[in-house]
Amino acid sequence: MYGKKGKPTSEPQRYRMHVKAGDTVQIITGKEKGKVGEILKTYPKVSKVIVKGVNIRTKHVKPQQEGESGKILTFEAPIHSSNVMHYSEKEKIASRVCYTFSEDGRKLRQLKKTGEIIDN
Repeated sequence: MYGKKGKPTSEPQRYRMHVKAGDTVQIITGKEKGKVGEILKTYPKVSKVIVKGVNIRTKHVKPQQEGESGKILTFEAPIHSSNVMHYSEKEKIASRVCYTFSEDGRKLRQLKKTGEIIDN
């Protein structure tokens, strides 16, 4: 990839993602396939998301001070946004997103299969 003045850059190009924080999604590929969770955080520069209860990792932390014991922390690791799909809680089905406009001209996200409006 090339940045300003035609020089190569190591930073990946920022892509617009189809999901936002707070959306309910289903994992569509990988070892966590089929799990449903809410998006806690998005990383648009690397096109990754953190989903609640999915892709759990453990980290062993050494004691920092004398007399302190070590810890084992668990946390959700990011997964690529292309591996998640919007999920309808009512119909229990995953769907792609299309865009519609409301009466007052606002752009809204809508599930293709169910017609459910995602934005409030």
